[in-house]
Amino acid sequence: MCLTGLDYFSTLGYQPAIAALAAGAVAPLATIVLVVVTLAGALPVYRRVAKESPHGTGSIAMLAKLLPRWRGKLTVLALLGFAATDFMITMTLSAADATAHLIENPFAPEALRGQQVVITLALLAGLGVVFLRGFREAIRLATVLVAVFLAANLVVVVVAIQHLVTNPVVVTDWWGTLTTQHGNPLLVVAIALIVFPKLALGLSGFETGVAVMPQIKGDPGDTEEHPRGRIRGARRLLTTSALIMSGFLVTSSITTVALIPAREFQPGGEANGRALAYLAHAYLGEGFGTFYDLITIAILWFAGASAMAGLLNLVPRYLPHYGMAPAWARATRPLVLVFTAIGFLITIIFEASVDEQGGAYATGVLVLITSAAIAVTLTARRRGERGATIGFGIVSVVFIYTTIANIIERPDGIKIAAWFIIGIVAVSFVSRIARSTELRATSVRLDPIAAQFIADSHHLTLRLIAHEPRDISPERYAAKLEHAQHAHRLPDNDVLFIEIDISDSSDFEGELVVRGENRHGYRVLRVDGSTVPNGIAAVALHLSRELDCTPHIYFRWTEGNPLSNLARFFLFGEGEIAPMTREVLREAEPRLDRRPWVHVA
Repeated sequence: MCLTGLDYFSTLGYQPAIAALAAGAVAPLATIVLVVVTLAGALPVYRRVAKESPHGTGSIAMLAKLLPRWRGKLTVLALLGFAATDFMITMTLSAADATAHLIENPFAPEALRGQQVVITLALLAGLGVVFLRGFREAIRLATVLVAVFLAANLVVVVVAIQHLVTNPVVVTDWWGTLTTQHGNPLLVVAIALIVFPKLALGLSGFETGVAVMPQIKGDPGDTEEHPRGRIRGARRLLTTSALIMSGFLVTSSITTVALIPAREFQPGGEANGRALAYLAHAYLGEGFGTFYDLITIAILWFAGASAMAGLLNLVPRYLPHYGMAPAWARATRPLVLVFTAIGFLITIIFEASVDEQGGAYATGVLVLITSAAIAVTLTARRRGERGATIGFGIVSVVFIYTTIANIIERPDGIKIAAWFIIGIVAVSFVSRIARSTELRATSVRLDPIAAQFIADSHHLTLRLIAHEPRDISPERYAAKLEHAQHAHRLPDNDVLFIEIDISDSSDFEGELVVRGENRHGYRVLRVDGSTVPNGIAAVALHLSRELDCTPHIYFRWTEGNPLSNLARFFLFGEGEIAPMTREVLREAEPRLDRRPWVHVA
């Protein structure tokens, strides 16, 4: 809970000030709306996400299952772009706000002023060093920081509430301002609903909450398919976090708006971006205020840890598996260096400004929560759960409205997210093309019939005729065999046909199961795969290495324009079959005397 709370709870460092600046006197009511949406909307959605996707991939994995093939892959890439926006901006914005708390402290050296970018870069570098040391160290540090930070906030809020109780005139003044500016109660409620999207940063912890699910131990009887203990623990984590945060959000919003002059929330004011820190200094003295600043700086600095954990969990599960990232992207330390470098770039571009990055942060958060709501709605509908479909559908509408309103209000957020999406898509497709000639088979397995076909062959030379499975008539097999005998001068009829059925060309790697079938008196090896050349090459290499035989594969030249055929290979796994099969074999087996032969005529 503390690891995901780094992201979620750390927003207390700036959320009350953002709410006051955005909504003015209406901020407490808008915050109550936010809490209602949290407990009645986001929490039920992510409790369902924890059940449906218990391995840390969250709502993105659910939508990937609901949208198969390239449509699903492109949806995943777009959502990964928004996830990257959310998590990366969490790192950079939190570090920038930590810098702001450091510089605004009255005891801070004057030399630090104007050095926001340098200090923020140093904080990001420190975060990267922690993750380079190991994940367990990050969790230990997160536990200490969150516990101390929540205790400090509890002290500030309790003292602030005491001041409200002993000075009720302050509350009366706030209420008078509210009713004077907005006389009609219905108008106040309407304004609270309208400004609610501006407070969306208070929802930022749910996606990271399910992203860290692999760190939950669960029960001894948990299995990979049914980790009931892990699901129960994740639901407890989400519920506990939401209740703690909701209590702090409401009380902090009321106390800060009532006790802090409105002008201090404006840019340049002492409460801008640090409302609770302002109260700590004002009512608990400079000593405790400085302690509060230090613990806030620490947790904001380390808030990027939950974001880093989410990225380290998401990226290896998708991009390398899709062939859309280099194989080294499965390793933690290289990814930490990459994400730290991107954080440096974002910080330099936005000059460590919290306000400039707020729109992108909110956009990333809201899009992910909206996608989760839509995913659980579609899942419930597919399973015939009428009540759940209606309930989650209403929640989806609320978050769709919130997302659209936020994008209209702060269009810079969607622009930044678009750059992340474009970058991920571009890198993904470049990587996919660069890795297209990899073997792409995690393993090859022969069923009993296929194994018997191989054993019945009378020669150490195994002859495989590539055949397109769209036409499986006896005439087609006979014509294909006759052509091979004529073009390649085969000595007899001891041949096997090999066919690759393209199940999903958007998949990149997986196990190949070779099934033997007897069709019209011809022996056929059938394989379900994502590409024809890579599948044939993988089967041929398996036969060569495991059965100590020399496969010869016979092809006909592919008709059509070579460039269009190459494009068909990249997108649909077909096209230039013969030369691509030979290229895959060349890269997979550097020794020429062990490489299966490729014949084309």
